[in-house]
Amino acid sequence: MIIKAKQIPWLIRATGKFLSWFLRRRFNKLRISEVDIRPDHSCLLMCNHFSFWDGFWAAYLCWNAIHKKQELKGFYIMVLKKQMEMNPWLKYFGCFSVAPGTTTVNESLAYASELLNTPGNVVLMYPQGNLESNHVRLIVMKDGINHIVSKIKGDCQLIWSSNLIEYFESLRPSVFFHMLDCGTNHDFKFETLGEQINAHHKAAVKKQFRFTFED
Repeated sequence: MIIKAKQIPWLIRATGKFLSWFLRRRFNKLRISEVDIRPDHSCLLMCNHFSFWDGFWAAYLCWNAIHKKQELKGFYIMVLKKQMEMNPWLKYFGCFSVAPGTTTVNESLAYASELLNTPGNVVLMYPQGNLESNHVRLIVMKDGINHIVSKIKGDCQLIWSSNLIEYFESLRPSVFFHMLDCGTNHDFKFETLGEQINAHHKAAVKKQFRFTFED
């Protein structure tokens, strides 16, 4: 049995505003390369997964790049069940559980699809499935996203963001959010999505190089 989210709307709004304030003081720059947000759609937000900060950055992205164009009704995050059991308060912030390798995985994926039937809901997912270096050039996606998108009955926009950090001349790191509109659930193809994301991610990494260009 999965642990479902019991999100408190006012808490999400307050958290979004607080996180924006906090992260702007913790990091040197937070630069978003935005995409158009489709009206009356939910959103499956996918990011590369390499840091403790990933969930905080995704919340910042939702608040500052999605909410300002379409009101955010709910922000949900798939979290390992063992973490949910150790931190039961996470469900009030929109987290729900997944337990890889168990029979409840399909229940978690179906729950994510159900959430994405409601316009204005955002579900955060890390398709890599594991923490990997910020410097990887190839994003290898697990097939869980295939099961989620295929079961969405409403209109859902698929968005990827390659989140990269740099220090350059500052003592504090800067975060660069390279967003990509990957279409909707109605024109979704798993292989095509993987090709889109990898082409975009390689271009984003190359864009971060200030002086050196690779052949």
